[in-house]
Amino acid sequence: MLAGLVTALALIPEAIAFTVVTGVDPRVGLFSSFVLAVVIAFTGGRPAMITAAAGSVALVVAPISREYGADYLIVTIALAGIIQVLLAVFGVARLMRFIPRSVMVGFVNALAILIFISQIPQLIDVPWAVYVLTAAGLGILILWPRITRAVPAPLVAIVVLTAVVVIFGIAVPNVADQGELPESFPALLIPNVPITWETLQIVAPAAFAAALVGLLESLMTAKLVDDITDTHSRKTRESWGLGVANIASAFFGGTGGCAMIGQTMINVKSAGGRTRISTFLSGVWVLVLVVILGDIVGQIPMAALVAVMILVSVMTFDWHSVTPSTLRRMPLSETVVMLVTVGITVWTHNLATGVIAGVITAMVLFARRVAHFTTVTRTADDEVARYRVDGELFFASSNDLTTQFDYASDPKRVVIDFSRSHVWDASTVATLDAIVTKYARHGVTVEFEGMNAATTAFHRRISDATG
Repeated sequence: MLAGLVTALALIPEAIAFTVVTGVDPRVGLFSSFVLAVVIAFTGGRPAMITAAAGSVALVVAPISREYGADYLIVTIALAGIIQVLLAVFGVARLMRFIPRSVMVGFVNALAILIFISQIPQLIDVPWAVYVLTAAGLGILILWPRITRAVPAPLVAIVVLTAVVVIFGIAVPNVADQGELPESFPALLIPNVPITWETLQIVAPAAFAAALVGLLESLMTAKLVDDITDTHSRKTRESWGLGVANIASAFFGGTGGCAMIGQTMINVKSAGGRTRISTFLSGVWVLVLVVILGDIVGQIPMAALVAVMILVSVMTFDWHSVTPSTLRRMPLSETVVMLVTVGITVWTHNLATGVIAGVITAMVLFARRVAHFTTVTRTADDEVARYRVDGELFFASSNDLTTQFDYASDPKRVVIDFSRSHVWDASTVATLDAIVTKYARHGVTVEFEGMNAATTAFHRRISDATG
């Protein structure tokens, strides 16, 4: 329960800030966070993960809201939710196993950097008291766990700093300065939008982008929480659960969202949340705090929340991955993939873009590395030349395969042994056919031997089609 409360306090200012990006009333983001957290607590596949109105989704759908209004925004978010449900049905979540560890490390480190960067505006052009309060908050966050873990340190820091500000009348930026807090509960909304092909053309691109960005961030965050808690989550359930939550959020006028990595880290690492109860109550607390206790919440100094988020960024960063000893032992390609993921993510401020760039880089470097593992060994006498191919054969490794044979000097019979290799794609089949053709021009007969059953069947099926 306390973990949910701490997380809710951290959700409120961010939810308000993200709705400003979208161009809608701040209350919309707060209601969206409430609906998303409550629904995902029942439908999601990762206990203790926090889902709420997210900046990445806000950036994608912001043009729709600004150009066409709130009604089109509702339709866009609802369609994004439907797309996420369909992606879950088609098993897209299972593709997570193709994301390498170096991309995950880059994702985590980029995330920590973005969390820290997002707090910098709260520390620029502010009264000197903000710096004192932030430092005091960090001190409480570090020292309190040594006294007791029964009450989460972030909650203690927020309560203590708020009390100090109120009692001594210190004028510093607070939560109320971030936007107007709602005074009533959310209501069901039906968008006033024509159901036409033109409407679909307007909302579909943004809906598809929002669905992909939200789903990728949620699945990556779920994988991170799996590692932290040493437990397993159901990624497919998380996918359709997120879709259902976004559909519900849309019809309450919400902006849509996905897993909130910073708040999830507060819940899991700082506050010790482990179950769906913390997720559910984070949403309930958001509504209770802003509707019933709005005046009190509005007095929370932003310095307290900044201190919490700074500590979260420090705890989130994988410091072991950048130590000199680790960098010396780690293959250069792994380090490059991590740096590309971090660099693209920080540059674009989009975790999904950074992860995609990291995966593509990992694929290219892996293909390049594996391509050099293929070797061709030749033995020959007056009657027959034998070649033994070692290694995996695919487009990268088979490109130079044709240059490994002595077409002009070999005897009239050539045997190529594939017992230590495997053919994976049509590019390799085309290469093998090219070798046979080159030998045929010299009147040489080529025999393939040692092919496993899968390679033989694949070669027979593809050979004629490659021309």
